Amino acid sequence: MKVGVFPGTFDPFTKGHESVVDKAIELFDKIYIAIGVNSQKGCLFDLETRKNHISHLYSKNDNIHVIHYEGLTVDLCEKLGSKHIVRGLRDSKDFEYEKSISQMNRQLTSVETIFFMTDPVYSPINSSIVREIYLNGGNISVFVTNFEKLV
Repeated sequence: MKVGVFPGTFDPFTKGHESVVDKAIELFDKIYIAIGVNSQKGCLFDLETRKNHISHLYSKNDNIHVIHYEGLTVDLCEKLGSKHIVRGLRDSKDFEYEKSISQMNRQLTSVETIFFMTDPVYSPINSSIVREIYLNGGNISVFVTNFEKLV
């Protein structure tokens, strides 16, 4: 069974993230959407809200599981029996950043990173910008599916 782990803070889980999951599920038998818990990073939406939102989006797909974790993603992969980390790329800046992490992960373990390009229509979507729009009273439903389930 091929298992992929898609890690992130997903604050919030955007249509760009969905695009990556939609592509990855074609290659993997099971995908864990793994919400990383980082006590140093403040999140706008609490962990349970993010977990419930993503779980609702994939409630009809038994091959997608939403979990949370602390620590190194490669350690989580080993625990889940996954040899692959799933990452989404919007542009070359994302690639340069993710490439470095991927190479360091390979030095730590045999876990390989698989990159998926986000659909072009979603490439400008950035969770940080979406949070700013939300905090300033803007409507983020165009960037986040089922936004009403998030709040």
